Amino acid sequence: MRFGLTIVPDGVGALPGLARLVEEHGYDLLGMADSQSLYREAYVSLAVCAQASTRLRLGPTVTNPVTRHLAVTASAIATLDELSQGRAFLGLGSGDSAVYNLGRRMTTLETLRGSIVALRALMRGERVELDGHTVHAQWIRRPVPIWLAAEGPRTLELAGELADGVIVGTGLTAEAVDDALACLERGARLGGRAARDLDVWWFAKSNVCEDRERAVGEIKMALAASANHAFRATLDGKHVPQRYHDAIRELQRRYAFHQHEQLGATVNATLTDELGLTAYLADRFAVAGTADDCAAQLAALRARGVTRVLLTAFVPDRARFIREFATAVMPQVRD
Repeated sequence: MRFGLTIVPDGVGALPGLARLVEEHGYDLLGMADSQSLYREAYVSLAVCAQASTRLRLGPTVTNPVTRHLAVTASAIATLDELSQGRAFLGLGSGDSAVYNLGRRMTTLETLRGSIVALRALMRGERVELDGHTVHAQWIRRPVPIWLAAEGPRTLELAGELADGVIVGTGLTAEAVDDALACLERGARLGGRAARDLDVWWFAKSNVCEDRERAVGEIKMALAASANHAFRATLDGKHVPQRYHDAIRELQRRYAFHQHEQLGATVNATLTDELGLTAYLADRFAVAGTADDCAAQLAALRARGVTRVLLTAFVPDRARFIREFATAVMPQVRD
């Protein structure tokens, strides 16, 4: 198995050391949250990490076509690719806290489709018609791989059809994994290829502690974020037991975007317990617990075809988590 990390850029000064720590401990990529109202600028943060590393793949996890014009995104990611000597990827999604904190809404599937097509053309140096205007980013010479963040059947199929890779956010239960793989395969056939041609990463809210209760307790705000985003458009086709539907809708109604992925006793961190969702969301979206717990979860995922896992480091002590996961968990699941 291969592992990546996604972090929130909550301070530029710590990033060089963090990037070196991630690289030294055998992770393959470092992703950066893009949410202008909550965190430091994603592309500046990624540039700092590029200069502090030599091997890590780097990219936003994820940006969106609402808060950044596609030509701006194309230029930004191509500049990062140049700086990192070809290590960049572009994580693209429908929009979460970045758009909602500006009073906007997540984008549509058709807009995502059009965005992938337009970004590819822009990164080939071509002119593109957007909103009635001709735009270009003519200096770019090397297209950067586009990975689509996907949480539902239709977005997974779109990723299989058009994207270079996918960040699967629909969950880690056996049913969710099997269904996601089937969706990717259907989409890939539409694109004249197979799902194995994609770079497939599975998103996992993560923590390692001396017991599972503490590990899950420290990331409840991240579990709430997964429920809010992965199920926001619809619950149809997402294999959520009916008994949780009302609680999830109530969580979404009360979700505090201004506290998105924030540590501590936030509104979002209290919702999963109050609504009786913590255990279900942890089972569905998390790799968390003791080192042995995490290794057992990952071994079960590997048996179902999961080979690349994008972990979150949304924890009180990121450096400790990075070291402990690498030294106590990763060796158990790497042959």
